Amino acid sequence: MGTSRLFGVVTAVLTMTAFTVLPSVASSGSGTGTAGEYAPVCLPSEAVGVARCNAIQLLNPAVNWHGTHRSTASGGQSPGKRPGGGGGGGGGGSSTPPGYNPVDIQSAYGLGSYSTGSGSGETVAIVDAYNDPNAQTDLATYRSQWGIPSCGNGCFTQVAQDGSANLPRSSASWSEEISLDLDMVSAVCPNCHILLVEAKSASIANLATAVSYAAAHANVVSNSYGSAEFSGETSYDSSYYHPGVVITASAGDSGYGVEYPAASPNVTAVGGTTLTGSATAGWSQTVWSGTGSGCSAYEPMSAWQLSTPQCSMRTVADTAAVADPNTGVAVYDSYNEPGWMVFGGTSVASPIIASVYALAGNTGSVTAQDLYGAALNQVTSGSNGACGNYLCNAADSLTPSGYNGPTGNGTPKGITGF
Repeated sequence: MGTSRLFGVVTAVLTMTAFTVLPSVASSGSGTGTAGEYAPVCLPSEAVGVARCNAIQLLNPAVNWHGTHRSTASGGQSPGKRPGGGGGGGGGGSSTPPGYNPVDIQSAYGLGSYSTGSGSGETVAIVDAYNDPNAQTDLATYRSQWGIPSCGNGCFTQVAQDGSANLPRSSASWSEEISLDLDMVSAVCPNCHILLVEAKSASIANLATAVSYAAAHANVVSNSYGSAEFSGETSYDSSYYHPGVVITASAGDSGYGVEYPAASPNVTAVGGTTLTGSATAGWSQTVWSGTGSGCSAYEPMSAWQLSTPQCSMRTVADTAAVADPNTGVAVYDSYNEPGWMVFGGTSVASPIIASVYALAGNTGSVTAQDLYGAALNQVTSGSNGACGNYLCNAADSLTPSGYNGPTGNGTPKGITGF
């Protein structure tokens, strides 16, 4: 990551009032960093109803990536840090990119047999702003690296928000978000078709238009972006309501607090965890301190959520997956900083959860309601703020449901509940 871009990101985050400061945001523009240094990919916006992507890049992943290393499909090495990664990009000429790979993700959530045998005939749509001109070629590189069959004609489609081939202008930051989203669908549901719908700007209005198109052409729609809540947000809820189509939305990366569209009761709001372990030793998850959660200021609570003295409105999140950049995932992008990188943020979690829904194959009759009471991997430790209750503390999870704000009802345990 270049010095000017990194300083621009950090300065913007520190001066914004709509979003809190991300934990461990890098303070150096060198891109070499020390443990825990990372930076958001997209700048926050002061404009009402304008979203930013929720991807976070880990700087110098060869040093800073703290996930544990699988013993297969990763060079046969023992648990520990992966090789590779210099500077911000992380390619470094290594044959094994740093960050969790598809088999890691499938193992962590009990998806191995489902990822192998399910997903054919399902389409996962990714909605993002602006254009990634290298989306298809980068996707091919990712899939080739991990031995996933190519995604050619009929498998991958890229359109504008109106479904046309008149794609919006390209964006270096949003292209990284797009690469992340496409790679996570491939990691979890390699047999799924992928529809990329690119909004012409990051306004909720244009993104919501893109969601409506996506929902008409896909089984599941993932949204890895969010804006600070605003009084007019409920007017867009109808764009996120498409019976028979599951829509996921990332909960945000600024710690305790709620973003839109995750706040909409029509979506499955996805929080984030810190993921450690391996396929052989087992996996452990705690709340990622950066994940969004809380009580919406404007959206009503659905009947399937529990009203408490702390919140009588829509509660975020419903479920969760890995999002901590320090235990992030491997992603390939060639448009901005060519090479392999490690990403975190709830942008990772949303397409993972969307793809689990696709693996389940019965999305027409499933909503976020089905996650309440499902046998998921409950997260019982960690916090993303100082609210003093279950809305930010996993240790204060509601009983007997085990629900908490940062991770909802828990993380996938196979396809149960999805």
